[in-house]
This record gives sequence, structure tokens and C-alpha cells, in this order.
Amino acid sequence: MSTTIKRDMNQAKDAASQAVDKTRDAAGQAADQAKDLASQAMDKGREVAGQVADKAKEAAGNVGHAVRDAASYTGHKAEDATSAVGSGIQNVASKVREAGPHEGMLGSATRNVADAIDETGKYIHDKNLSGMVDDVTGLIKRNPLPAVLIGLGVGFLIGRALSSSNRS
Repeated sequence: MSTTIKRDMNQAKDAASQAVDKTRDAAGQAADQAKDLASQAMDKGREVAGQVADKAKEAAGNVGHAVRDAASYTGHKAEDATSAVGSGIQNVASKVREAGPHEGMLGSATRNVADAIDETGKYIHDKNLSGMVDDVTGLIKRNPLPAVLIGLGVGFLIGRALSSSNRS
């Protein structure tokens, strides 16, 4: 094997390693953004729930109206946050496309990864929270037994995680 081929192979390995690192970084950034948005949505939900409780104390006659408004507001905020997460994921796909190699086998792999990330972002952006809930509901209705088994498994894992964190 000639030194030129070895050098080219080493350069390709380095480029692939850099692309993987950049993809991990971009995915980590997207995950951090998603966590921040979810946290903001939860804080906003708590804030709205607090406002609803105060209004219920002030005027019992307005409770129904206040609850509907709060639920709608929280729903819109959750939809907005979900849409923002989808857009953030699509931005990650763009960064992967820009950062990765553009030719050869690694270029093809980079395009495939970026396309998959982009499709995920489009799905989340287009469907929003309510659309995803509808999709999951439909999936559970079509496959009730696996859904119950998955739910039991997730519940078991959450229980284990909570019990181990209480021991610490």
C-alpha cells in the first residue's frame, strides 16, 4: 500500500471521526435545547396552575372559565415548545450536513444521518404535541398488549430509579 493511499485513508478516518464528534456535539446541543424548552414549559405550566388556583379562590363562579383558559394557554405553550424543539432538531441536521464530509462513503453516511435527523425534526415540528399524542394513542389502540408490557417495564424502571435515588 502506498503512502499516499495510507495518508488518504488516515485523512478519511480523521474526517469521519471529526464528523462523528460534531454530530455528537450537535445532538447534545439539541438535547440540551429540548431539555431547556421542556423545563420552561413545565415552569410555565406550574405558573399557570398557580394562577388558576388563585382565581378559584377569588371567584368560584369563574373557575370553569379560568381552567379552560389555563389549559388552552398551557396547551399552546406546549405546542410552541414542541415546534421549537422540532426546528432545533432540523438545525442540528443542517449542522451535520455542513460539518460532515460531502463526498464518498462518509459523505453518503453523513447525508443519511442528516436526512434522518431532519425528518425527525420535521415530524416533531409538523405534528406538534397533540399530533404525536394522537399517533401514540393510535399505536396503543392497534397494539394494546405490547403497550401494556412496555408501560409495565417503564414503570418498573422508574420505580427502581426512584428507589435507588432515595437510598443515596
